[in-house]
Amino acid sequence: MMKMSIKPVSALRDYNKLLKEVDPDNPVFLTKNGYGKYAIVDIEEYERFVNGMKLLKDLQNASTEDGLYTMDEVFGETDK
Repeated sequence: MMKMSIKPVSALRDYNKLLKEVDPDNPVFLTKNGYGKYAIVDIEEYERFVNGMKLLKDLQNASTEDGLYTMDEVFGETDK
């Protein structure tokens, strides 16, 4: 379960303490002037995010290739 840690950017003054709070299930969000500005995430979580985005891009590119069916086409056939 992901915990939400929201801190002001000034918390970076004691970055050792701040970084101890970061783990895969607990990113730390930093605010500037009361608005969300930055996120500090565990490197493994970041890599999972990047890989997920690459997968989504590959799927999007594949969906534009000729000879493939849309989800509506596939599920529309099962409804008949």
